[in-house]
Amino acid sequence: MKEILNFLELLESNNNKEWFNANKVLYQEARKKFETVISAVIGSVSAFDNTLGLPSAKETIFRIYRDVRFAKDKTPYKTNMGAFISSGGRKGSKAGYYFHIEPGKSFVGGGIYMPETDQLKKIRQEIYFNANEFKAIISDKKFKAVFGSLSTWDKLKRPPKDYPADFPEIELLMYKSYVVVNYLKDKEVESEDFFEKAVGICKTLKPMNDFLNRAVEN
Repeated sequence: MKEILNFLELLESNNNKEWFNANKVLYQEARKKFETVISAVIGSVSAFDNTLGLPSAKETIFRIYRDVRFAKDKTPYKTNMGAFISSGGRKGSKAGYYFHIEPGKSFVGGGIYMPETDQLKKIRQEIYFNANEFKAIISDKKFKAVFGSLSTWDKLKRPPKDYPADFPEIELLMYKSYVVVNYLKDKEVESEDFFEKAVGICKTLKPMNDFLNRAVEN
């Protein structure tokens, strides 16, 4: 993984087409390494999560090219490599596992990010009727040690209108995304234990993904 971080550091300092084209071999080598790692992760995670359906690594990995049409930042390339492992690959709408490799900002996490309106309604409904079950999952000692709590970046400031404000677990219904992350230092990404650690993070996440997928499938 060190080769990937090294390439991304260079790209961050030289984020332009001229440099990228002149150093495309470095990108291809880093991309191939990332594909190899993600492919191995898919195989291991599929051993305990048979809902994935064994997508190929290429189906899960995001393009490095940025869409700058409506962006103020016109730099042409992302300075990270990411993959979303789910039954539909990176385009999947179900809960899955997300890998983000970026110097100083790497993490492994997952869940459902910005679900469609109908999906979000189903998730909230499932939590409303099974709040104790969902709360037990995200309050589990190991889960909290790995992820802390649900990401709150897009959490509502007021309870959703379709539910009583005095519902005891109303806070659980105020999220627009149901995701968790485990941030990794560069030395952790570069270590020989990275693969084992990453798969372990996914295994800890599985109960939450199972709950969310049950909700959207109903």
